[in-house]
Amino acid sequence: MAMKRTKAPWMKAEDFGRALPRGIGVNLLVSDMQAMEAFCRDVLGARVIYADEDFAAIELLGSVFMLHADHSYLDNPMTGVITGAETRGAGIELRLYGADPDAVEAAALEHGYIVLSGAVDKPHGLRECYIVGPDRYVFVPSAALAQ
Repeated sequence: MAMKRTKAPWMKAEDFGRALPRGIGVNLLVSDMQAMEAFCRDVLGARVIYADEDFAAIELLGSVFMLHADHSYLDNPMTGVITGAETRGAGIELRLYGADPDAVEAAALEHGYIVLSGAVDKPHGLRECYIVGPDRYVFVPSAALAQ
C-alpha cells in the first residue's frame, strides 16, 4: 500500500528531518494512526504537532517523537520486522521521565487501556506505572520521589 495522505504536509519531510535536534529519537510504527494519536494526547498528555494518515509528530515532555503508519514503510527495512508481529517493541519500555504516573494511570483506565502495573513508589527513587498502548507498546510514566 502507498501513502494515504491527500493533503500537503505542514512541512517537507527533509526540512523536518534537518530540524531535529541531536540526541536520541523515537519512531513508532503503528497500525492505527488515529488510535495512537488519541492515546498520546488523551492518556500521555502529549501535544500532536502534526498528524495525517501516514505520519505524526508528537511533543511530549520537551521531546519530539514520530509515528509512522505501517503502510508508509513499505520500502523500509523495518517492514520485515513488523510483518506478522503480534507485539511490537517486546522488551522495550518507553520511559516518560517527568510524567505524573498517577494521572497517566487514571487516564489510561478512563480510556480503556491496560494497566500492567499501577503507580507505585520504587526503590530506585521513582514513582511509576506501566501502561500498554496501541500496538502493545509499553509506556512507563515516571516521577522522581521527594528525598
